[in-house]
Amino acid sequence: MADRTSSKDVIHNDDFGNDALDLIEITGVIKWFDVAKGFGFIVPDNGMQDVLLHVTCLRRDGYQTVLEGARVVALVQKRDRGYQAFRILSMDQSTAVHPSQLPPVRTHVQVTPTSGLERVLVKWFNRTKGFGFLTRGEGTEDIFVHMETLRRFGLTELRPGQVVLVRFGDGEKGLMAAEIHPDGPTPTNRSH
Repeated sequence: MADRTSSKDVIHNDDFGNDALDLIEITGVIKWFDVAKGFGFIVPDNGMQDVLLHVTCLRRDGYQTVLEGARVVALVQKRDRGYQAFRILSMDQSTAVHPSQLPPVRTHVQVTPTSGLERVLVKWFNRTKGFGFLTRGEGTEDIFVHMETLRRFGLTELRPGQVVLVRFGDGEKGLMAAEIHPDGPTPTNRSH
């Protein structure tokens, strides 16, 4: 489909070095965004090809993450491999789908919870590796937690020593987090 931008949509800006950037303003919806990988894609309303959205662009404009279905207005530029977001001008999360509302993904990182909601401590977590371990205290079995579980419950990372609320169950190699929430007011039961 043809690029339906008008000449007023193209911005030439010499503030970013000697080479002028040709930026196009688009509106669109977040197709998906993976915090662990550090990128995702915007589907523009004007029929252009999907636009790469890198986490550095989000963070530069004051956002930590973005949920699938959120509407954005962005400045994008043509790169060697397609269009890439350069600036996020605005974001409307009211149309977004929270990861906990998405249908469950059938992967090796899901387990049926057998515990109640327990307050635990983050032992360590490595975003690059995509997993970490939680502890209920000295002499207890560690609880494995995968990045996918964090994403499903809207968390972007864990810090050693952080207190979180978790439901866990038996995984193939030991205890595994099935549900995770920041420590605070007890979350409502979502099984209704």
